[in-house]
Amino acid sequence: MTEPIIGSTATRTADRPGPARGRVLLRGGGVALRLDLRTTGVTTALLLAVVVASAVTVVYVGTRIPFADMMDVFAGGGRRADRFVLLDLRLPRLCLGLLAGAALAASGAVFQSLSRNPLGSPDIVGFTTGSASGAVLAIIAFGAGPGGAAFAAVVGGVGTALIVYGLAALGGGAIRRVVLVGIGVSAMLVALNSYLISRARLDAAQSAAVWLVGTLNGRNWSYVQLLGVALIVLTPPLLLMSRRLHLLEMGDDTAHSLGVKAGPTRLVLVLLAVAICAVATAATGPVAFVALAAPQITKRLARSATLPLVPSMITGALLMVLSDLVAQRLLAPAQLPVGVVTGAVGGAYLAWLLSVQWRKGTS
Repeated sequence: MTEPIIGSTATRTADRPGPARGRVLLRGGGVALRLDLRTTGVTTALLLAVVVASAVTVVYVGTRIPFADMMDVFAGGGRRADRFVLLDLRLPRLCLGLLAGAALAASGAVFQSLSRNPLGSPDIVGFTTGSASGAVLAIIAFGAGPGGAAFAAVVGGVGTALIVYGLAALGGGAIRRVVLVGIGVSAMLVALNSYLISRARLDAAQSAAVWLVGTLNGRNWSYVQLLGVALIVLTPPLLLMSRRLHLLEMGDDTAHSLGVKAGPTRLVLVLLAVAICAVATAATGPVAFVALAAPQITKRLARSATLPLVPSMITGALLMVLSDLVAQRLLAPAQLPVGVVTGAVGGAYLAWLLSVQWRKGTS
């Protein structure tokens, strides 16, 4: 039996047909690894694009610093002003964008796989909004810092996920109803966030309003550390459960016949994906549409039957870095929140996706 993992397919040695066209079968130590050549090529190209986009962001955005001076800074020397610009402003912003994009894309891939719906993204079904509600409440009511806001965002996201899945499960058909129920819950949470801002002090309301758009402005290494630790802890379990995730896409009955307990497995995957999404939201605010677009773009590039997890994370990181590059340069020297750019691009993508889904439904 094949076990799809992170865009390739790994199988233990067993009776099975030879490698399919476009795949390479590697054997060694009693274990065979089957690689999809197209997915591997797409992943490599995405990684190169991330490196190029990151280099452009560091070198060309903002105050120009000569290349030799940059090398001095990275070697541990350089002028104090250059060190401040590179190490305290640009690099934390870049690293946070990469991590947040990867986290949101991973969460989106899991939810879209579980719901079997390209619209089953955490920002569409309300989980991101729930995380934002928890963080906004902590910021406005309790003056919470990054750690407190992150904890409140996780609680808000997990609570919203449980509410959405609980309501969708009433009367059966949880998978089919998650998106519709989530949209309704999200609308109510948006109203709650607006109410909280309207009742807050002026300075707190302004901070919360900017944060709700989704931004990388003013972020420091503490946010990077927070999200980095979350990804280190939560990503390995997701990767280990990726085979079960892909089997759940075939339906609960099929997954059960192949040895997967659908209910407990789905619950664990939901909790992991909500936690990753919630911490990313706490670090950057609810950046829109990265979780929706990244998995679908990757699936189309790789021409994969499933949503490859690691390539989707790389695509999410690339989308976030490119969007932030546009946000910094579009109205320079003024800097837009990155959520403005992802919202504009993602809105157009969502309209296209809905039109494609509508044509499929009427064809």
